[in-house]
Amino acid sequence: MGQFAALIFILLLVAFLLNVDFIFYIVYVSIGLYAWNRWSTPRILAGVLASRDFIDHAFWGEEIPVTIHLYNKNRLSIPWLQLRESVAVELTARQPTNQVISLPRRQSVALTYMVQTRRRGYYRLGPLRLKTSDLFGFFPEQVRSLPPNYLTVYPRLWTLSQLNLPSRLPFGVVGSRQRLFEDPARPMGVRQFRSGDSLRQINWKASAHTRDLLVKTFEPAISLETAVLLNLHVGDYVLRDRAYTVEWAIEVAASLAARLVDLRQPVGLITNGVDPLHLDVDSPVEFDEESGRLLFAQAGGTRPYALPPAIPPHPGRPHLMKILERLARLEAAETIPFAQWAATACLNLSWGVTILAITPTGSEAVCQTLHRLVRAGFNPILLVVEPDSEFGRVRERARRLGFAAYHVTEKRDLDRWQRPLPLP
Repeated sequence: MGQFAALIFILLLVAFLLNVDFIFYIVYVSIGLYAWNRWSTPRILAGVLASRDFIDHAFWGEEIPVTIHLYNKNRLSIPWLQLRESVAVELTARQPTNQVISLPRRQSVALTYMVQTRRRGYYRLGPLRLKTSDLFGFFPEQVRSLPPNYLTVYPRLWTLSQLNLPSRLPFGVVGSRQRLFEDPARPMGVRQFRSGDSLRQINWKASAHTRDLLVKTFEPAISLETAVLLNLHVGDYVLRDRAYTVEWAIEVAASLAARLVDLRQPVGLITNGVDPLHLDVDSPVEFDEESGRLLFAQAGGTRPYALPPAIPPHPGRPHLMKILERLARLEAAETIPFAQWAATACLNLSWGVTILAITPTGSEAVCQTLHRLVRAGFNPILLVVEPDSEFGRVRERARRLGFAAYHVTEKRDLDRWQRPLPLP
């Protein structure tokens, strides 16, 4: 501003001294350009409409296109417009997110980049910074931001379609020796018609062939609720492999929940991990500037973390998405140890619910806690996710206390479940 005023003053002085019309013309044009840019430059970005279009929920391993729409509603074109989109490092954007473009008047432009979801989490996309100025550099650059949006990446899901676990684990409508219900999807054969049988059960083709009234028979079955009890207390995990084991435990929980819902079974989630979106109101929601992942403020002093509310068992895909969203955001923290938390966490569950307890170890305290659940009328099943060379003792201890225990430390252990396993 000062240099420009000095230049105009010098040109005016030269024009008066030499009385040259061309120099007066240059002075007038310069003053006009300066006045126009002073008025229009602060208003350029106010006439730009920006939006971000993408799918805000994704499964692990998917590629998500993110499209930035810009529309210039000004009457004049924008000579240059710099865009800088902040993208989480762990999303690994495949296209550059820092570009300079020109935007004609009353026209729009769409810029697309791809993000790869290689780790579960709740990520921030943006903010988008728009920067422009006049062509002559008379005024400082004008900056405007498009607020960020958020992307939820579900945990990795392992295929468990061929699991063959004991019938006490209700994967779908499970067979039962007690004839409480009969499942129409499990036909067994036919039998003679008896008084009181429903006409809907009559097998008319077989009756016509044998000239005797026959009714269909079905396998007895019961439908039980299941709750996934996920232990994310960091003190229960070995420090050396904690990061991997916590992720593996969450993947096991997500895979089991998905399989149960696929088989139309009610499933819920209870955890002592931390969901940063369900902390106290006073706790700020922050994102790591490098990774873009959701962070949570560390609890100070003796103040405990606020555990996320339990998700009660329900069937259906929408309910599964609710569970997967919670699992995507969960973080291990110094919360309540499993042995002190599990029994009270299950108080609101119905009698007879199967509890899939996913925990790093099968210690004596853990087994005694699950034994108390057995005595309370639940059907707990222990899933240990950390390597244990003496897991045979854990399995035998669990058998004596009335529940089953399985060692699930890698995908190969899940594959072993595809073979029939003996009841405990």
